[in-house]
Amino acid sequence: MSLIVQKFGGSSVSDAEGVKRVARRIVEAKNQGHDVVVVVSAMGDTTDELLDLAAEVNNGAQASRELDMLLTAGERISMSVLAIAIHGLGATAQSFTGSQAGIITDGVHGSARLVEVHPDRIRESLDAGNIAIVAGFQGMNRQTRDITTLGRGGSDTTAVALASALGADFCEIYSDVDGVFTADPRIVNTAHKLNEVSSEEMLEMAANGAKILHLRCVEYARRFKIKLHVRSSFSDLEGTWVIPNSTDADADGHDLTKEIPLEQPLISGVAHDRTQAKITVVDVPDVPGYASKIFGSLNDAKINLDMIVQNVSTRSEARTDISFTLPQDQGDEALEVLEKVQDDIGFASIEYNDAIGKLSLVGAGMKSNPGVSFQFFDALSKAGVNIDMISTSEIRISVITRADLLDQAVRAVHTAFNLDSETEATVYGGTGR
Repeated sequence: MSLIVQKFGGSSVSDAEGVKRVARRIVEAKNQGHDVVVVVSAMGDTTDELLDLAAEVNNGAQASRELDMLLTAGERISMSVLAIAIHGLGATAQSFTGSQAGIITDGVHGSARLVEVHPDRIRESLDAGNIAIVAGFQGMNRQTRDITTLGRGGSDTTAVALASALGADFCEIYSDVDGVFTADPRIVNTAHKLNEVSSEEMLEMAANGAKILHLRCVEYARRFKIKLHVRSSFSDLEGTWVIPNSTDADADGHDLTKEIPLEQPLISGVAHDRTQAKITVVDVPDVPGYASKIFGSLNDAKINLDMIVQNVSTRSEARTDISFTLPQDQGDEALEVLEKVQDDIGFASIEYNDAIGKLSLVGAGMKSNPGVSFQFFDALSKAGVNIDMISTSEIRISVITRADLLDQAVRAVHTAFNLDSETEATVYGGTGR
């Protein structure tokens, strides 16, 4: 008997009909002889609605512990409703909160990280013949005994962590699309589904805005060699397999090296991100140590930086401008930190822009093909898209451009690399909030 972990997103359980459809799929897997552990997100837009409610009542006060208590209620509703639906189909299920499932985290509210996973109660429930339903996105800090949340998209990480701890054969991530596409099908309706993708490429896509999988989920799966199957809960089509090792065939024969033309660039897809802002620190003294002071102060405040560019200042000699991108929701905090150190460092001013978007081209084949860069920038030029910043890795090229040009840029690059499909992609549900 094999053990599988299935994770269902909010769009899959957005209403009673969705819950019943998911329950039937779970019971079918159980009837096929599998042990089944299910991780479930909050129903529909519940998390956003709870965040909106909290914003209405707190007048900007810091209440991170209580916010975690509030937000975890969404997943607890989903897990119990789904367990009830499974009972209605004649099977037995037990639901568990993150802490009951043995998910132990650090004490950082809102973005906690996993410390240990001890799914003893899950194993006991499976041994008793039950389907185990686990609330995603949450855990418990052992020192404070407080409930914590893993950050948006954290249910994916919960599922992979349980798959690793339980020794699952694989982990299925269900959403409202049929798998991982070459671009967001809500923007590029001719995007096509990838049958297989390496964890390295999936990491780059997730890190650069592809929302189909949570970045930490992919990192965890790669580290512990968990095979992921990304698919839709609205259809029975096979989805996309994310393979931890891209050079070897796995037990089921998935092999990413087959049918790849020699000396041809292999492009996996185009990712985009609308959630970043750009800060430019103007006229920084161009001497050793000053950049360290800037980034040290941001590091102390736990500001997450992405792209960084330093240029000779156009305003003054012996001065430099330093630009970097960061999450929009950390923009105000970063500005406050920089204003506090401005006199000490001696820079002239700070410029802030949140009307930007990041576009990334991802593919393992590009590192050995110099023509990819020209093709990428030529496509943006012909589309009239200007570039503010550029960042590269062995398998990725990323640029920052104006937010209002982002969709246009995504479509242009997707077409330029012959990624368009002859048929339109299907998005079954979800609001994209």
